[in-house]
Amino acid sequence: MRRTIGVAVAENIATGAVEAGKLAGELDVYSDDLFALPAEAIAGQISRQILAVADDRPVDAVGAGFPGIIRNGVIEDSPNLQQLKGAAMIDLLGARLRAAGIAAPVFLYNDADTVAAGLAARRDQLDRNIRVWTLGNGIGFGVYPHAPGVWEGGHMVVSLDPQEKFCGCGGRGHLEGVMGYRAMRLRFLDMEPEEVFEQAAHGDQRCADFVKLWHRALAAATANSIHMAGPGRFLITGVRARHVDVRLLDQYLHEMVKMSPLQSYTVEIVPGGDDLAVVGAAVNAEQAAFPE
Repeated sequence: MRRTIGVAVAENIATGAVEAGKLAGELDVYSDDLFALPAEAIAGQISRQILAVADDRPVDAVGAGFPGIIRNGVIEDSPNLQQLKGAAMIDLLGARLRAAGIAAPVFLYNDADTVAAGLAARRDQLDRNIRVWTLGNGIGFGVYPHAPGVWEGGHMVVSLDPQEKFCGCGGRGHLEGVMGYRAMRLRFLDMEPEEVFEQAAHGDQRCADFVKLWHRALAAATANSIHMAGPGRFLITGVRARHVDVRLLDQYLHEMVKMSPLQSYTVEIVPGGDDLAVVGAAVNAEQAAFPE
């Protein structure tokens, strides 16, 4: 049985060994502030965690998911971890692992793609196509099976209003500029994002109007995917997925998707967690290292 290591980097660093699409042991989680760590320090921390979960056993492949645009082993941009922009993380990690005696190939992925792969593994659907929205401090859009591309769905343009300028990347009209927690804090300087949803539920009109905008933005981005790639199942996960009103989201989607061949879509909220992304990173790495 192959043994792969998965790494998920977001608000923390979670690392685990994976066998047959399932965790083989406990996760090793580093939860200190990542925003203050340079790329080299993050690579060093990841390598230490990989060594810990490897437990002196052979490792066949290593997969790591990071927020941002990941191509050819380089993090080309990462608005949510800006110090990683331009980091050749595959080289940084590979060098440290080889020095520690682990010669397994290393693969890098967008973090939302690893969540999609993790969901496919959890559901025993590694033969299916999966699209997933990850709702955290930022917004991610993941696909499985892994395919080359940018896949920065959180920066999909959902508004032409020039005042929609809250996205962390600096772009205007972006989905993350509406739904992201940094964006919500800039929009509502007098309350925290969780309070916005609470006040909306208690009848505050300003907050209630924003919650409708929040759902309409997600519906618009989902409708764009449907119009480009066709209908199907969309999964929504992450720590902020609890705020999604599927009924309201479905209402807005029906307003936006009118061609009958495209209306066979479904939306489902699913549990998340670090384990999903860790397993997904390992699954993608194993498939890349050992293509059938």
